[in-house]
Amino acid sequence: RRQSVYFVAEFSKPFDTFEVKNTHYGRANFSTKEGEKIMMKVAISPVSIEGAKANLASELPKWPNLESVVAKAEKLWTAELEKVQIESHEPNAKRIFYTALYHALLHPNIVSDVNGEYPAMESGATGLATDYERYTVFSLWDTYRNVHQLLTLVYPEVQSDMVRTMVDMSKEWGWLPRWELYGRETFTMEGDPAIPVIVDSYLKGIRDFDVEAAYAAMKRSATTPGKDNPIRRDIDPYIERGYIPVGVFAQDMSGDNSVSHALEYYVADNALATFAREMGDEEFAREMERRASGWRNYYSVKDGAMRPIDKSGEFVGDFDPAAGANFSNTIGFHEGSSWNYTFFVPHDIEGLIKVMGGGKKFVERLEWLFENGHYDPTNEPDIAYPYLFSRVKGYEYLTQDWVKRLLDENYTTEPEGLPGNDDTGTMSTWAVFSMMGIYPDCPGEPYYTITTPRFERVEMDTDYGTIVITTEGKGDHIRRNGVELGGKSINRFRISHEELMKAKELNLKLY
Repeated sequence: RRQSVYFVAEFSKPFDTFEVKNTHYGRANFSTKEGEKIMMKVAISPVSIEGAKANLASELPKWPNLESVVAKAEKLWTAELEKVQIESHEPNAKRIFYTALYHALLHPNIVSDVNGEYPAMESGATGLATDYERYTVFSLWDTYRNVHQLLTLVYPEVQSDMVRTMVDMSKEWGWLPRWELYGRETFTMEGDPAIPVIVDSYLKGIRDFDVEAAYAAMKRSATTPGKDNPIRRDIDPYIERGYIPVGVFAQDMSGDNSVSHALEYYVADNALATFAREMGDEEFAREMERRASGWRNYYSVKDGAMRPIDKSGEFVGDFDPAAGANFSNTIGFHEGSSWNYTFFVPHDIEGLIKVMGGGKKFVERLEWLFENGHYDPTNEPDIAYPYLFSRVKGYEYLTQDWVKRLLDENYTTEPEGLPGNDDTGTMSTWAVFSMMGIYPDCPGEPYYTITTPRFERVEMDTDYGTIVITTEGKGDHIRRNGVELGGKSINRFRISHEELMKAKELNLKLY
């Protein structure tokens, strides 16, 4: 949408003629001898032809051979991938892991030219990033769940630049992005996902950005009426009633997504409550906490599932919680069924356990969902479901069982070795975390749920030093008292980011 890509191409010998067939096709014609090879190098820019020329001059100034360019790329990628070292007797597991880590680092990607110029957000103007790399392709509805947590953990300098990018976007057009693509907001998918990303980063120590501007942008999207709010068009009933009834705002061709929208807003507002408290804004923090509890409006005790609500405040009739699965359309939910969304209350699992009748019934319902094929490994809403078993004491083994099973069933070394669309690295990042043995279970909250690693040893280079995860013994399960953090035994399977960074060692005893 109103985006341009500029390019320059340089050849190792002059061409005789050049012709443009259409807007997508140009051809250079050469006179050649038998066996003659012609080299070509190309550079692009989202800003100008001059920018593309500068990029080419900076990154490929001479005529290297192809092998040297490949070797340079391999060296750069190896340096990034080696920030996580693993020891394993399973060759395929290592191949799957490093392929997934590579995928996780592809997007968001740098958009600024070598001189710092980039397409400013939604204005068509040219911006200038003088002291950071400007990024693009913020598929945040996907990546806010795990990709940015991985970057914060292992590649904090990259995540810092991404946060600075998002905050600068809000200065340029007034709003944090939801799904940005080369300087334009696509308005795709749900929620206000930049908020949990920035809050999560801040709580884990990334703070070299304009914090006040970030907070102002968050409050703007959480309080501006819908007619003037491009990120939360359906915010008015959400504020007034605590939920969004069917038919308020159909965002895209899939129709009404009211339940999906609201559930995402609750997660964002929970993170915003935390940030408001960090900013000393206690009254607003309490208001956001109140809003974040609104998910209860959608929960039907009778159905044991989330249900859409009509404008009169009643549950919409003719309800099938399995409708909408496999990317088919159903009222109230986007790219999923009610089962794909019912457990999506990551910020209040304790509250969800209570309304479901207690821990045992919660686990039974969750296990039934998995056993009956209502978990969708190809999409985001239920991506953290396997880790929810661990929120009920004594059932952590089910998390370990299901994570192993899902890895085995959905991740292979074959060409289609992913459960579905990788969603800019989100599905791959699920595998990266799960294979290491920790998973960020709630966007905007600095915690990890522990599961059985796929490797004997994992080492991560972080700003806090090397973090090591090791296992003792053989088996697929972690002993009840088999979690050691910094050499001390802890009787739980959920730890904070701060605990992990301070302890530096997580040892798991298996059986």
